[in-house]
Amino acid sequence: MNEAVKNDGVTGADKAKLWAAILIAAAGIASFYVLKGDQADWVRWVVFAGGLIVAAAVFFLSQYGRDFWKFALDARIELYKVFWPTRQETGTMTAVVFVFVIIMALFFWGVDSILGWLTKLILGGPDAGV
Repeated sequence: MNEAVKNDGVTGADKAKLWAAILIAAAGIASFYVLKGDQADWVRWVVFAGGLIVAAAVFFLSQYGRDFWKFALDARIELYKVFWPTRQETGTMTAVVFVFVIIMALFFWGVDSILGWLTKLILGGPDAGV
C-alpha cells in the first residue's frame, strides 16, 4: 500500500455503474420492506440478498470496484507484515496498563478530595475546617 489508489481511467460509464449499484442495493433493501406481509419471509430475504449480490457484481465491474479489490489485496499483504506480540508480552502490557490506571485513579481521587476540602473551607460550607 505504498502508493495511493488513484481514480485514473474512471469514465462516465464507471460512474453510471456505481450509481446503478447504489440504486440496485437500495431497491433490494426497499423491496424487503415493501413485500412485508404480502410475501413469505423467504421470498423477501431472497429478493433482499439478490439485490445486494447484483449490486456488488455491478460495483465490481466498474473501475471503482477494481480499485477497491486491489486495495483489499494490498491491505491483506500489509496485514501479514504486522508484528504481533507474544502472549507473555500482551499479558505484561495489560498488567502495566491496569497498574497505571489504579495509580492514576488514586491520584485523581486525592486531588479531587483536596480540592473539595479547599472549596468547602473557602466557601464556609457545613463542616468547614473539620
